[in-house]
Amino acid sequence: MIIALDAVGGDFYPGNPVKGAIAAVEERQDLTILLVGPQDLLNNELASNEYSGNRIKIIHAPDIIGMDESPSIAVKTKQNSSIAVGLSLHAQGKCDAFVSAGNTGALLAASVLILGRLEGVLRPVIGSVYPSIHGNKLMVDVGANIEVKAEMLVQFGLMGKIFAKNILGIQSPRIGLLNVGEEEEKGRESVKKAYELLKGRPDFVGNIEGRDVLQGKADVYVCDGFTGNLMLKLGESLPESLQVIIKQAMVRKNLNPEQMKLIGEVLHEAFKPFDYQHVGGVPFLGVNGISLVGHGGSSVLAIKNMIYTAALMVSKNVNGQITAELN
Repeated sequence: MIIALDAVGGDFYPGNPVKGAIAAVEERQDLTILLVGPQDLLNNELASNEYSGNRIKIIHAPDIIGMDESPSIAVKTKQNSSIAVGLSLHAQGKCDAFVSAGNTGALLAASVLILGRLEGVLRPVIGSVYPSIHGNKLMVDVGANIEVKAEMLVQFGLMGKIFAKNILGIQSPRIGLLNVGEEEEKGRESVKKAYELLKGRPDFVGNIEGRDVLQGKADVYVCDGFTGNLMLKLGESLPESLQVIIKQAMVRKNLNPEQMKLIGEVLHEAFKPFDYQHVGGVPFLGVNGISLVGHGGSSVLAIKNMIYTAALMVSKNVNGQITAELN
């Protein structure tokens, strides 16, 4: 399987992407990685890591899209960027997937432009893994579509269900609509209509309130991109914020160093589900290909796991299942 990797995406390029690629091919013999970016830069990075194998290849792409660049302008003006070149390779069938820890907006725009949409898909959606007390769940959308129609929300749920089953390993995923109340008549018109369209499905559990998300009352949480992005950023802030609050409480209680160390170890273990590194990246569901984006600060472990998630999506034929579900 061939995975193209944006080697100059994110905050720590080219070091972390290159090291992540090396870690992936060393662990899995079935993978070949195409490092996409400026050739000289990547040759030097591979040399500094003393890699001499033949399952990492460099694809020259001289332009780099910065994390703070306008997605629409970058996609139009930097046609030789690592994102554009990598996605074009995928569109031409020269690789099985493309992954990047770079500019999310640019990657989404380029994915839709270069790969197009799967048959029947109204809008591609960004799905994000969200932890709960009952394991990882999926939230869709977390930023791609601010304004949505009911039919889009339904599709988000159906695409998310396929990802949750095949990638998160949830045997019979339940779909829930994020809303301001459990009652059927609550919420915006689009959400109320989506409820009507989903009602009667055995996998639909109804409206889910914000307090229910960490309780795991559904497996796929469906919402517009505005709401989902707020929820995503809130979830990302929880571990660090709670650790500060708990540390302050330990100081007020005058705990000794051994007690504080033990509590710190417990917290570290408890917050593991919130660690993005173990998932690596999140998919753009609904595009005609496999395109994943990772956290801008992706570590070597996160890059490696993003590659693995992309490979799993390919092997499970997630896109084929989505097309069959929607048509």
